[in-house]
Amino acid sequence: MTAIAPRFGPQLIRLLLVTAVLTVGLLGALAGTASAHAALTGSDPKDGAVVDVAPREVTLTFSEQIAMGDDSIRVLDPSSKRVDVAKMQDLSQGGTVRYAVGLKPGLPDGTYTVAWQAVSADSHPVSGAFTFSVGAPSATTATVPDQEAGGGLVGTLYDMVRYISYAGFILLVGGAAFVLACWQRGASVRPLQRLVVGGWVTLTAATLVLLLLRTPYTGSGKLSDMFDLGGLSDVLDTKTGAALVSRLLLLGAAALFIAVLFGAYAKRVTEAESESESEQDGEGNAEAGKAKADLAFGLSLGGTVVAAGIAGTWALSEHASTGIQTGLAMPLDVLHLLAVAAWLGGLVSLLVALYRVPDLERAAVRRFSRIAFTSVVVLAVTGVYQSWRQVGSWDAWTDTSYGQLLLVKIGLIAVLLGAAWFSRRWTGLLGEDAKNAEAGAEADAEAGVEAGVEAGVKVGVKAGVDVAEETAEEDVAEAGTAADPERAAQLARQRTALATARKKRDRDADTERSGLRRSVLIEACVALLVLAVTTALTGTEPGRTQEKEVSRTGTEAAAPAPARPVNLTEPFDTGGTKGKGTLRLTIDPARPGTNLMHVWIDGPDGKPMDVPEVKVAYTLKSQQIGPLPVVPERLAAGHWSAGNVQIPMPGDWHLQVTVRTSDIDQTTIEKNVKIG
Repeated sequence: MTAIAPRFGPQLIRLLLVTAVLTVGLLGALAGTASAHAALTGSDPKDGAVVDVAPREVTLTFSEQIAMGDDSIRVLDPSSKRVDVAKMQDLSQGGTVRYAVGLKPGLPDGTYTVAWQAVSADSHPVSGAFTFSVGAPSATTATVPDQEAGGGLVGTLYDMVRYISYAGFILLVGGAAFVLACWQRGASVRPLQRLVVGGWVTLTAATLVLLLLRTPYTGSGKLSDMFDLGGLSDVLDTKTGAALVSRLLLLGAAALFIAVLFGAYAKRVTEAESESESEQDGEGNAEAGKAKADLAFGLSLGGTVVAAGIAGTWALSEHASTGIQTGLAMPLDVLHLLAVAAWLGGLVSLLVALYRVPDLERAAVRRFSRIAFTSVVVLAVTGVYQSWRQVGSWDAWTDTSYGQLLLVKIGLIAVLLGAAWFSRRWTGLLGEDAKNAEAGAEADAEAGVEAGVEAGVKVGVKAGVDVAEETAEEDVAEAGTAADPERAAQLARQRTALATARKKRDRDADTERSGLRRSVLIEACVALLVLAVTTALTGTEPGRTQEKEVSRTGTEAAAPAPARPVNLTEPFDTGGTKGKGTLRLTIDPARPGTNLMHVWIDGPDGKPMDVPEVKVAYTLKSQQIGPLPVVPERLAAGHWSAGNVQIPMPGDWHLQVTVRTSDIDQTTIEKNVKIG
């Protein structure tokens, strides 16, 4: 008779729902902090630079390999018109990644905007913008997209689907490994079959959706572009597209593996158990056992190859494929993913078996406990290496988002290991109960020999009465049901309900198994959160790259600020006849080094006003420099100029301009101006 396992209780369902909501919320929050993995480390011209002559090209330097097209770098003039030639040049050599785009000749003075977008070597889109000026800064109407590459609705969907794909891989690989390595009879158990097949369907569907989302994710950001066949063709030519297609092909092989596992192998396991329970000769049992062992070996070998291949599609297109020591990082990344799947996927399989299968063998639980321990050791070794490789320094643990997320993951894994420790305790108690049951059975057998005669007489009489009553009831029931099929169906349902209630009562009476179910459920809930943080980590810029970017921006911040001319207009009154007027002064480019200074004196009527003398002095009080005198040369009535004004360093300089309108009438105008 088919056993009907107990269902999840309302409290457990609520716990799973709360965990699922927390997981989705955490993933959504972390998706907002995720950033790209290739960083702009330099440009020519630099951000905010003012150049005297328009450059022939704009050059960008990146921290790692990227993929760029002819429209990846756009240069816009102040009126937002493109002034680049839309032809990309790859200037990379050695370990330097550099791209350039040529500019049209004869560009006028003004501020130009450089907007760029690319795909980093670990499959994540990157984008940015900066400005430079020719001659002098000017107003600009050029606009760049407010949405960061890989962000918005498409970015959120892409991150969610990536999380789902990891979950599908874990269920597929971990569930199959649990059946082959821990509980071979589980190949014929329907709940475990649904779990593994569900993992395959989930991973296949997620891979297809990721393939369609690549075009808007790395390009326009519009969800409607996911069905653009031209964009899909371009995606297939990329490293990420090739990895996704390879994953689909490997999933085809995985489908064949699942068919054999739950078909021929499940049949062999069932036949081997039947023959071992029957009275057939030992030779027949040996042949059946050998056939089952050979098929299990073939499935284990083939399944491992397929699982490693699927894990390799992530290693070849994400973090492990870039940065330092890629030859070692990619195999270790595959091993890391397989260990995660064996642990977490096996954990979910055990949880399903504990709740849906009432006759799970204790030996299967102990086998999984050993596999989980081995997986944790592998995860620790590979995780330490990956942390060193991606974080780069101790400061990056707290100063970068990648390091902070990694600390969160380590904390969650610590909680997970604590729950696993309790699970191992319950597993040990299961083993002790099994031994105690065997010892009790032997003792009962010995006691039964001594009391057999006396007890047999009493029991025999009682049993005879019970059997007679049950036989009479069954005869009456059979007589009634033969004439009433509806009554027969009702009795069958009652027997099924009684059997279910009996098995539930037996399950609830098993304290050790109930404790194990609770601890495994907690492990599974924490594992969902760990998986969410892991997914966010794969979409976050590694600590090494973040530190490079911070170093670059810090250097630029410490450098002189973008050159912007100083324009000063102030009224003055020397107190004498014709002593009123207006002073206009400019300093260009207002940065350390050589500057050009012009001074205009206008009368009350706005016309040039000729005065006997104009003197200028600069003082940097914070550094106790100055006053530095400047005597401008008279060029025309009301116009003075100095072409070689040397300002030694940036800062807030105190400017003093003395205007003399007669032999005895003069005034000094004082203002602070920003240089550099």
